[in-house]
Amino acid sequence: MVPMKSLLPYVQIILSALLVAAVLLQKTGAQVGGAFGGGDNFSSAFHTRRGMEKWLFSATIVIAVLFAISALINLI
Repeated sequence: MVPMKSLLPYVQIILSALLVAAVLLQKTGAQVGGAFGGGDNFSSAFHTRRGMEKWLFSATIVIAVLFAISALINLI
């Protein structure tokens, strides 16, 4: 049986690739100016996520939590 300590770096690489892909797939309506307070409408940041967008948002959170847990386990 392979010890978990030797398998953990591969798990972290896979989780990090999935996390990067999930973040990059998320679409925002804001442009670069929106990050600094600009933008043409104030309510563009507040909208209800539906369908695939909601699933992708939830998956991003789950992957980020799993990555953080695997990093903490790696410290032990």
